[in-house]
Amino acid sequence: MIGGIIGIFMLMFLAIVGLLAFVFWIWMIIDAIQNKGLTDGEKIAWVLVVVFLHCLGGLLYFLIGHPKRNTPLTAT
Repeated sequence: MIGGIIGIFMLMFLAIVGLLAFVFWIWMIIDAIQNKGLTDGEKIAWVLVVVFLHCLGGLLYFLIGHPKRNTPLTAT
């Protein structure tokens, strides 16, 4: 009985993590396509990396290919 309840909660947890990973993956594909800081060749390369490596590719793009915002910090 307790094993079944734990299994159900584990399944729900893994389903949520999987859904979040899928949303992140789609977000990184769209961002790579719309990134104005990349050339067309770089966009194609990053989209292929994200598509074929799935969440690992999305994470690589987020950490390496995603443009950093160059907004200066202002003291308030």
